[in-house]
Amino acid sequence: MPPQDSPENIRYIVGTERRLEDVLRAEDVAPLLREALRTGVHRVIVGDDAGKTLWTSGDGVPATMGEATENCPLRLEGEPVGTVKVFGNSEKRDLLKAVASLLSGTLNILAATNLKRMLTTELHTTVVSQSYEDLLIAHRELKASETRYRELAETLEKKVDERTAELKRAYNRLLQSEKMAAVGQLAAGVAHEINNPVGFVTSNLQTLRKYVSRFTEMLAVSREILNGQPPASETFNRKWRELKLDFVTGDVEELLRQSLEGTERVKRIVADLKGFSHIDESELSPLNINRELERTLKIMARAFPGESEIIKDFHPLPNLIGNGSLLCQAFMNIILNAVQAQPQTLQLTIETRYQDGQVRITFSDNGPGIPTEIRNRIFEPFFTTRDVGQGTGMGLAVTYDIVTSMGGTIDVTCPEAGGAVFSIALPLQEH
Repeated sequence: MPPQDSPENIRYIVGTERRLEDVLRAEDVAPLLREALRTGVHRVIVGDDAGKTLWTSGDGVPATMGEATENCPLRLEGEPVGTVKVFGNSEKRDLLKAVASLLSGTLNILAATNLKRMLTTELHTTVVSQSYEDLLIAHRELKASETRYRELAETLEKKVDERTAELKRAYNRLLQSEKMAAVGQLAAGVAHEINNPVGFVTSNLQTLRKYVSRFTEMLAVSREILNGQPPASETFNRKWRELKLDFVTGDVEELLRQSLEGTERVKRIVADLKGFSHIDESELSPLNINRELERTLKIMARAFPGESEIIKDFHPLPNLIGNGSLLCQAFMNIILNAVQAQPQTLQLTIETRYQDGQVRITFSDNGPGIPTEIRNRIFEPFFTTRDVGQGTGMGLAVTYDIVTSMGGTIDVTCPEAGGAVFSIALPLQEH
């Protein structure tokens, strides 16, 4: 669109060439011509500057009277645009001259007045039209601006929704991180508290084992010595039988062995708990995925049904850099999901391998699988298919956030044979 003050938009109103018939109308001229005839003239003709007759009135002068003609010019803005011709008796030339002059003056005034009116009207119309066009242009610009603002508002609203969702996810991750930190601190405290009594119980059992060994040896020597003295020997042997010392001396070593094995198991549980929580490590540290899976399985041992079968297909893997406690939490959530899907006879296969610069972990269970219509929603926060009171549905959403925060991906498929397969791919970071 050219600018409003460009030559294409300029219209010349004042100064436009006008013709006589443009400014005078027949209904204005005819009455004047008729009145002129009443003065005694015989005929009046008003023509344009090209000699064309525009208006006429009256008849010709009789030949016997002798015809005379008077011409007076008609001007418009100083320019000749026509003539007034008055015909009559040659003897009345002064009358013809006066009538011609009067008609030309009157028509000139009438033409000038009409021209002014026309110019005023056209100027007003042009200004109004131009103003209307300007308003239309402004309206179109405002409408376009409104459309842009509406689009911006919709885009802004969409971005606000996306940002809000992102903040919610970040909040959930922070909440889970805080929970894991609290669990880690609790695990460290429990481990420390358990380690102390287990330490002195183990030490005492070791010492007791030595003492019992000495007592047993002394009893054997005493029995051997008293066997040569019949009265004392009989009394000693009778008391020996009453106290069932044959059974006691044979069983005490087994009791001590089992007790020491129990304390060793407690130590391993504490070590696994500390390893699972990674309380003694920095937030980011080298991780052996196979070892983290072993720790998680040991911690969750009591959660597995009695007839569960856990198949581990672990391959050698390079270390990853990450948060061990969060990664163990992700593994635990997936395993717990499999346990809840098949609470009676769980068969869970865990496979690890290194491929194409990524560590891949696959969890395959023999549960009922995940329906197609909800498969793309299982990683949404608070989505769950469980009954009220049986969970919030945060587990898999937190797992998704943990895996993606490490730059990895997680997806789920359901084979035709049944069950669900969760696949995690974690990139090997440069370090």
